[in-house]
Amino acid sequence: MATVSLPMIFAKFPRSLLFSRLNAVQSTSFAGIFVPTLTAHTPVCRLPAVLSRPSAVSQTDLSRLQADVLDLLRASPPSWKSAIASNVLIFMAGSPLLLPGLSVSGIGASFLLGVLIWRAFGAPGFLLVATFFVVGTAMTKLKMAHKESLGVAEKRRGRRGPGSVIGSSAAGCLCALLSICDLGGATFAGVWQLGFVASFCTKLSDTVSSEIGKAYGRTTYLVTTFKVVPRGTEGAISVEGTIAGLLASVLLASVGYLVGKIDVAQAAICVVASQIANFGESYIGAAFQDKDGFKWLNNDVVNVVNITVGGILAIVMQQLLTDN
Repeated sequence: MATVSLPMIFAKFPRSLLFSRLNAVQSTSFAGIFVPTLTAHTPVCRLPAVLSRPSAVSQTDLSRLQADVLDLLRASPPSWKSAIASNVLIFMAGSPLLLPGLSVSGIGASFLLGVLIWRAFGAPGFLLVATFFVVGTAMTKLKMAHKESLGVAEKRRGRRGPGSVIGSSAAGCLCALLSICDLGGATFAGVWQLGFVASFCTKLSDTVSSEIGKAYGRTTYLVTTFKVVPRGTEGAISVEGTIAGLLASVLLASVGYLVGKIDVAQAAICVVASQIANFGESYIGAAFQDKDGFKWLNNDVVNVVNITVGGILAIVMQQLLTDN
């Protein structure tokens, strides 16, 4: 039978493994008796390199990042990148104001609208649309409980969906696209800006006149016959609502002038065109909306017709005055 010696056993173990194990063994002597004890090693947690603690961001890096963001926002002419970045920042900061006035899908549609407007007309154009949204939302929320009791309040307590956003901005978006494509060159640049401002003046005037009429109108008349009808009737107008709508159009046209998109004469054109278009919109509502054969003619479709007429009227009036 083969004998195995102790040196032969030690020879079987790698030297590094052997000494690493022996280092863990310490001796304790009790009355001359050797007692081996094992020491517990504290485990060391080593994270992979990708999970290592990030280095601190220096003040210089933050200043450089801030400067790059500001340069992007101030890009002139605006680029798609600057338009997207600007709208991301604005929508994040303005979310408390957006949520009461828009549904989730409405916010998505408004974001796309904001990017398009910023790309076409820069911060001034965006400011005009923001003014339109704030004033329109405030008027829609005005005396909401009273309007709900009469059954004439907007659906979802005035929170606009994508259909309403598109219906309110379709003509303005078209003018923005034509401006981005540089259709007509520098000669038509002012034309697209005028149509853009006039379309939103028309829609704000329509919204304010309708909401003020439903909230404060003492007597409402059907525009086709001028007979007295209940508040909220399609095609009905009131003195209070008409005056409020006129003032709203003047307000937004003034904003367009202050941000440099139109001059004084063009601001007056926008106001006149918006009132003519709104009268036509009321007539369409009274004569055709909800009638047999015109079930497709809902509020969103009527809004598109209204703002398109307002924008076209302003452009035509501008051309006639220029020719004369």
